[in-house]
Amino acid sequence: MRRSTLAIVYLVVAVFLMVSISGPAFAKKEKPVLLKVPSTYSSALPGLGTTTTWVAERIQTASNGSLKMKVYEPGKLIAPFEILDAVSEGKVNAGYSISGYWEGKMPGSSIFSTVPFGPEAGEFLAWMYHGNGRKLYQEMYDTGGYNVHVIPCGIIAPETGGWFKKPINSVDDLKGLKIRYYGLGGKVLQKLGASVSLIPGGEIFPALEKNAIEATEFSMPAIDTRLGFYKIAKYNYFPGWHQQATLFELLINKDTWNAMSEHQQMVLEVLCKAATLDAFAYTESIQANVMKENVEKHGVQNLYYSKELLAAFEGAWMEVAKELSAESPMFKKSWEDLSAFRETYNLWENHAFLPRGLDK
Repeated sequence: MRRSTLAIVYLVVAVFLMVSISGPAFAKKEKPVLLKVPSTYSSALPGLGTTTTWVAERIQTASNGSLKMKVYEPGKLIAPFEILDAVSEGKVNAGYSISGYWEGKMPGSSIFSTVPFGPEAGEFLAWMYHGNGRKLYQEMYDTGGYNVHVIPCGIIAPETGGWFKKPINSVDDLKGLKIRYYGLGGKVLQKLGASVSLIPGGEIFPALEKNAIEATEFSMPAIDTRLGFYKIAKYNYFPGWHQQATLFELLINKDTWNAMSEHQQMVLEVLCKAATLDAFAYTESIQANVMKENVEKHGVQNLYYSKELLAAFEGAWMEVAKELSAESPMFKKSWEDLSAFRETYNLWENHAFLPRGLDK
C-alpha cells in the first residue's frame, strides 16, 4: 500500500541520516542556538501541535546539545496570524504554522499546504522533495520579501469535509451559509455562495455556539472531536476534498539559519522529515475509532458528499485556480508545475493502487 511503503522509506532515510550526522565527526564546538517557536496550534492537538513538541524533545540529543527548541502555545508569544511577520522581522527566530494563513499577504500561498482535489500525502511529498515543490516554496517567501527559511515539517491524514448543523444536499444549501473554512477550499465555497471566514481553532466552538458561524471545518475527526464540534453540529461530511493532505512549516529567520553550522541545519532538516513521517503515521492511526465513537456516543452522522456536490466543488475550484493564476504570478508558476507533476504521476497512480469505496 502507498502509505505503509512511504512510512518505511522515510523511516529508513531518517534513521540513517540521524546516525550519520550525530557521530564524532560533528562533536566539535558549535555556537549554541535556542529556537523560540510560537505555534499556530495547541500542543494538545494530535498531529497539529504535537509535531513541534516531537521535534523539541529530540533536537538537543540529535544536535549534540548545540540546538534547543522552546515551543510556545498559540498567542502566548506571538498571535497565530502574526507568526510569519514576527519571524521575518527577527522578533522571534522561528515559528510553526501553515502557509495558507498567509493568503492575505500572498494570494495562493495555500498551495504549499494543501490543494483542493489535490495530491494525497505520498504524491504531495514526492512533488515537494523530488519535484520542484521545495524550491518553489522557498521562492514564494523570497519573492514576497520575507526573510525566512522554510522547512516542511509535518503532514497529516485527510481532513473531514466539514461539520454542519443541517444536511447539505445541494449547492443551494451552501448559499449564504456562514462557515469557517480554510485556504483554497474556502475560496471555493465563497464562489458557490457561502459566507466564509477563517478563524483560529480555539475560537471555532464559541463561534458555533453563538451561531456566529453555522458550520465549520478545522481538521481530522480526532482533533475536531477534542474541540467539541459534535456537541453542536451533528452532520460530519467526508471526504475532505479541500485537504487530502496538509503540510506544515517550520519557519526560521534567515539570519538565524545562515548563522547555523551545516550540521545544525542538517539536524533541523532531518528531524523535520522524521517528524513528517511520525505525524502522518500517527494521524492515520487514530481516526477510525473516533469516527465510530462519534456515531455511537454523540449521535453524529458520518456522511459522504454526493457526486453532484463533489463535481460542483471541483468545477468551482478550477475557476478559483484560474483566477488566482491571473492574480498571482507565483501561484501560477507553482500551480502549473504541480499540475505537470501530477499529470505524469497519474500513470503510476492509475495502475499501482487498489480502488477504494464505501462498499468495502
